[in-house]
Amino acid sequence: MEIKQAVINDIKQIVDLDSFVIGRRVRENQIRKSIQENRCIVCEINNEIVGFLIYHHYFYGHLFIDLIIVNPRLRRIGIAKKLIEYVENFNENKIFSSTNKSNMPMQKVFHSLGYLESGIIDNLDEGDPEIIFVKLLT
Repeated sequence: MEIKQAVINDIKQIVDLDSFVIGRRVRENQIRKSIQENRCIVCEINNEIVGFLIYHHYFYGHLFIDLIIVNPRLRRIGIAKKLIEYVENFNENKIFSSTNKSNMPMQKVFHSLGYLESGIIDNLDEGDPEIIFVKLLT
Protein backbone atom coordinates (compact mmCIF):
# COMPACT_ATOMS: atom_id res chain seq x y z
CA MET A 1 0.00 0.00 0.00
CA GLU A 2 1.55 3.29 -1.12
CA ILE A 3 0.15 6.72 -0.25
CA LYS A 4 1.32 9.60 -2.43
CA GLN A 5 0.41 12.88 -4.05
CA ALA A 6 -1.82 12.43 -7.11
CA VAL A 7 -0.49 13.51 -10.48
CA ILE A 8 -2.48 14.46 -13.56
CA ASN A 9 -1.80 11.05 -15.16
CA ASP A 10 -3.88 9.54 -12.30
CA ILE A 11 -7.05 11.39 -13.36
CA LYS A 12 -8.63 8.54 -15.32
CA GLN A 13 -8.20 5.97 -12.53
CA ILE A 14 -9.43 8.41 -9.88
CA VAL A 15 -12.50 9.50 -11.86
CA ASP A 16 -13.30 5.89 -12.77
CA LEU A 17 -13.10 4.88 -9.08
CA ASP A 18 -15.23 7.84 -8.00
CA SER A 19 -17.83 7.08 -10.70
CA PHE A 20 -17.91 3.41 -9.71
CA VAL A 21 -18.52 4.29 -6.04
CA ILE A 22 -21.13 7.03 -6.46
CA GLY A 23 -22.77 5.66 -9.61
CA ARG A 24 -22.30 8.68 -11.84
CA ARG A 25 -19.51 10.74 -13.40
CA VAL A 26 -20.03 14.23 -11.95
CA ARG A 27 -16.86 15.22 -10.08
CA GLU A 28 -14.25 15.05 -12.84
CA ASN A 29 -13.65 18.82 -12.85
CA GLN A 30 -13.40 18.93 -9.05
CA ILE A 31 -10.94 16.02 -9.07
CA ARG A 32 -8.86 17.53 -11.90
CA LYS A 33 -8.64 20.88 -10.09
CA SER A 34 -7.62 19.23 -6.82
CA ILE A 35 -4.83 17.33 -8.60
CA GLN A 36 -3.61 20.47 -10.35
CA GLU A 37 -3.58 22.29 -6.99
CA ASN A 38 -1.77 19.40 -5.22
CA ARG A 39 -4.75 18.73 -2.93
CA CYS A 40 -5.38 15.11 -3.91
CA ILE A 41 -3.74 12.09 -2.28
CA VAL A 42 -4.03 8.55 -3.64
CA CYS A 43 -3.57 5.07 -2.28
CA GLU A 44 -2.11 2.52 -4.68
CA ILE A 45 -1.92 -1.22 -4.34
CA ASN A 46 -0.03 -3.01 -7.13
CA ASN A 47 -0.01 0.21 -9.22
CA GLU A 48 -3.82 0.47 -9.04
CA ILE A 49 -5.48 3.45 -7.35
CA VAL A 50 -7.79 1.96 -4.73
CA GLY A 51 -8.60 5.11 -2.77
CA PHE A 52 -8.17 8.86 -2.79
CA LEU A 53 -8.61 11.89 -0.56
CA ILE A 54 -9.22 15.52 -1.51
CA TYR A 55 -8.66 18.37 0.93
CA HIS A 56 -8.67 22.16 0.93
CA HIS A 57 -8.07 25.14 3.23
CA TYR A 58 -11.37 26.98 2.58
CA PHE A 59 -12.92 26.02 5.95
CA TYR A 60 -12.11 29.15 7.95
CA GLY A 61 -8.47 28.78 6.88
CA HIS A 62 -8.16 25.25 8.30
CA LEU A 63 -7.42 22.05 6.44
CA PHE A 64 -10.68 20.29 5.63
CA ILE A 65 -10.82 16.75 4.28
CA ASP A 66 -13.48 17.20 1.65
CA LEU A 67 -13.73 13.75 0.12
CA ILE A 68 -12.49 10.23 0.82
CA ILE A 69 -13.32 7.46 -1.63
CA VAL A 70 -12.20 3.83 -1.23
CA ASN A 71 -12.90 0.93 -3.57
CA PRO A 72 -15.79 -0.94 -1.87
CA ARG A 73 -14.09 -4.30 -2.46
CA LEU A 74 -11.10 -3.15 -0.39
CA ARG A 75 -12.79 -1.40 2.52
CA ARG A 76 -11.87 -2.16 6.11
CA ILE A 77 -8.21 -2.83 5.40
CA GLY A 78 -7.04 0.63 6.51
CA ILE A 79 -6.99 2.61 3.26
CA ALA A 80 -9.07 5.54 4.56
CA LYS A 81 -6.99 5.63 7.77
CA LYS A 82 -3.73 5.71 5.80
CA LEU A 83 -4.99 8.54 3.60
CA ILE A 84 -6.08 10.57 6.63
CA GLU A 85 -2.83 9.89 8.49
CA TYR A 86 -0.92 11.17 5.45
CA VAL A 87 -2.53 14.62 5.70
CA GLU A 88 -2.18 14.58 9.49
CA ASN A 89 1.57 14.83 8.86
CA PHE A 90 1.13 18.23 7.24
CA ASN A 91 2.04 21.17 9.48
CA GLU A 92 -1.50 21.90 10.72
CA ASN A 93 -2.94 22.71 14.16
CA LYS A 94 -6.38 21.31 13.38
CA ILE A 95 -7.92 19.15 10.71
CA PHE A 96 -11.64 19.15 10.02
CA SER A 97 -13.84 16.79 8.05
CA SER A 98 -17.44 15.63 8.00
CA THR A 99 -19.68 12.72 7.20
CA ASN A 100 -23.39 11.97 7.26
CA LYS A 101 -24.93 10.73 10.48
CA SER A 102 -25.91 7.57 8.59
CA ASN A 103 -22.29 6.82 7.61
CA MET A 104 -21.30 4.79 10.65
CA PRO A 105 -18.19 3.20 9.06
CA MET A 106 -16.65 6.63 8.39
CA GLN A 107 -17.58 7.84 11.87
CA LYS A 108 -15.74 4.81 13.28
CA VAL A 109 -12.66 5.71 11.23
CA PHE A 110 -12.69 9.28 12.57
CA HIS A 111 -13.18 8.13 16.17
CA SER A 112 -10.41 5.53 15.87
CA LEU A 113 -8.01 8.28 14.76
CA GLY A 114 -8.89 10.57 17.65
CA TYR A 115 -11.23 12.96 15.87
CA LEU A 116 -13.88 14.66 17.98
CA GLU A 117 -17.40 15.57 16.98
CA SER A 118 -17.45 19.33 16.60
CA GLY A 119 -20.92 20.18 15.32
CA ILE A 120 -23.82 19.24 13.10
CA ILE A 121 -25.16 20.78 9.91
CA ASP A 122 -28.79 20.11 9.11
CA ASN A 123 -30.52 20.35 5.73
CA LEU A 124 -27.66 19.31 3.44
CA ASP A 125 -29.06 15.83 2.85
CA GLU A 126 -32.71 15.63 3.83
CA GLY A 127 -33.10 13.66 7.06
CA ASP A 128 -29.39 12.83 7.31
CA PRO A 129 -27.43 15.54 9.18
CA GLU A 130 -23.75 16.12 8.48
CA ILE A 131 -21.48 15.62 11.49
CA ILE A 132 -18.37 17.84 11.59
CA PHE A 133 -15.23 16.25 13.04
CA VAL A 134 -12.00 17.89 14.20
CA LYS A 135 -8.62 16.59 15.23
CA LEU A 136 -6.50 18.88 17.37
CA LEU A 137 -2.88 18.29 16.46
CA THR A 138 -1.07 20.66 18.83
